[in-house]
Amino acid sequence: MEKTPVSAESAHIAELVAKARTAQAVLNTYTQEQVDILAGAIVYTLSRPELASQIANMAFEETNMGLAESKRAKLTHKMPAIFYDIRKEKTVGVIDTDEENGIITIAKPYGVIAALIPSTNCEATPIFKATLGIRARNAVICAPHPASKKTTLFVVDIIRKVLRELNAPEDIVQCITAPSRTLAAELMAQCDVAMATGSGDMVKAAYSSGKPAYGVGVGNAAVIIDETVNLAETADKIRIGKTGDNASGCSAENSIIVQASIYDAFMDELKAAGAYIATAEEKARLQAAIWEDGHISRKVVARPVSEIAALAGLNIPSDRKFIVVEETGAGPQHPFSGEKLSLVLTAYKYDSFDDAIALVNAITDYSGSGHSCGIHSTNDERILRLALETNTSRVIVRQSHGVANSGSWTNGLAKTFSLGCGSWGGNSVSENVTQKHYYNTTRIAAPLDRSAPDEATIYGPLFDKISAVRIEAAA
Repeated sequence: MEKTPVSAESAHIAELVAKARTAQAVLNTYTQEQVDILAGAIVYTLSRPELASQIANMAFEETNMGLAESKRAKLTHKMPAIFYDIRKEKTVGVIDTDEENGIITIAKPYGVIAALIPSTNCEATPIFKATLGIRARNAVICAPHPASKKTTLFVVDIIRKVLRELNAPEDIVQCITAPSRTLAAELMAQCDVAMATGSGDMVKAAYSSGKPAYGVGVGNAAVIIDETVNLAETADKIRIGKTGDNASGCSAENSIIVQASIYDAFMDELKAAGAYIATAEEKARLQAAIWEDGHISRKVVARPVSEIAALAGLNIPSDRKFIVVEETGAGPQHPFSGEKLSLVLTAYKYDSFDDAIALVNAITDYSGSGHSCGIHSTNDERILRLALETNTSRVIVRQSHGVANSGSWTNGLAKTFSLGCGSWGGNSVSENVTQKHYYNTTRIAAPLDRSAPDEATIYGPLFDKISAVRIEAAA
């Protein structure tokens, strides 16, 4: 029987995976302290201001997206914050002992992780995935986006230098040097698990690779603003969340839904915060410029307002930080209700809170199901209703959504660069992907000196009602 010929792509990935497995076998012998030192040294080195600035500038120059200062902050502030969170979690050997139930939990590595790296976060994602992967004693192979391979390769090279400096196998972290969709798909098929951050197509490919995968969904945050909050403070929070890294992140505010009684006043506060409110005619021009054949043009993704305006033929003052378009509907006939990945914010007006929730659901049903939404309100009942009545994994309260959604010092969400969207968004988890998602567990179950209780104890307060049900077996 003839053997199926092996493609050049398959052979290339097989070589990388073989080197990764050899390195991972060594890493698997490391103690908790040893892996913590490796991971901590990587974060510490790449968060140093001079090197972080170099990487941020490189990413900006290569991709022509975002803001260098925002990319720098991801390295100097976000990554150390992430490490602060995860270093307290055990990832080697016995990680938990439940004496009451006789269960001992042991952490074990996946093996080799396929790490997809998006062009919008090419500078920080490889550090994030390498750090969490190494702490759990995995090897990591990065698949960069072709448009940002120079930056990702540079970051991975620094990581490998840190590993060599600490006498660890450098092949614990590797990178595809000539990236393509074919190589990324082959990588996911040959590794033990895929950590997929990137386009919807690549996330779908990860789930179709035949291997376990943690994917992320499309963002399209819709944020409700009611009459109970300070309008000026809220407008500034919207500006901060929307303009960070020129709205390249999936968590940036994409739509605001404003109570009708404060709508005009809030538009004025947005103007004071740096917004430009587009006219109906300007909105039509923007729509033609932003979408090409139904897809967002890369010419507007994370680009400055001046470039978006020039593309649309608009005359917008140079001091404007983002553009607001007014909308009434959601769905394919209303493209501004979808994710825009640009400094364009959609504004809606609502009368009743029922209307506001319905708008959030319509917007996320069209784009961003399961990802997140936000609310600026001091009314706890409304906040809870929004969480109960929407298919979202995160509800951000009175914060800059684009900053807070991936975890921050000012909320308790796990700090991350990967946001799961649950079954709503086609993902396996509905939370921020963090350290616990980077390892397998083995549980030792000891015998307990206990027996089964009677039926009344098993069913508790339900027993009287359910025991009244009488269905006899057929004769």
